[in-house]
Amino acid sequence: MGTHIKNQVKLSLLSINENVSFARAAAAAFSAQVDLTITDIDEIKVAVSEAVSNAVIHGYGGNNHKQNFIELVMNLYRDKLEFFIIDFGKGIANIEEARQPSFSSDPERMGLGFVFMDSFMDELEIISKLGQGTTVKMVKLLVPSTEH
Repeated sequence: MGTHIKNQVKLSLLSINENVSFARAAAAAFSAQVDLTITDIDEIKVAVSEAVSNAVIHGYGGNNHKQNFIELVMNLYRDKLEFFIIDFGKGIANIEEARQPSFSSDPERMGLGFVFMDSFMDELEIISKLGQGTTVKMVKLLVPSTEH
């Protein structure tokens, strides 16, 4: 496993809905530098936008008027892509409960965010402290191409 970072991008996004699509486009652009399928890139886009959307809606409670920021950190290694979505909001009380398919703290939402992240990425880790925020770490493994 290569631990040497080949590329890294760090973005600081104001916690507003408009920046969800920006994060999605940034993740797609970052992922495009490696040999991935269109499906892989689409899955990364969905997973990252779900994580950023969660931070806007749940992490900060959708308080768009406040100066709340979400950090998006993207790392490229020889064998994987890593995505960190970090907010400094209210945190998640029960991570196991939040990961359940039908759970949502907002009745208007489907509650499938973590399910999508889990199924579209190879690794999903959620670290959260109440009153301090949440970090979502997602990894997409890069399979060495044997066809060339």
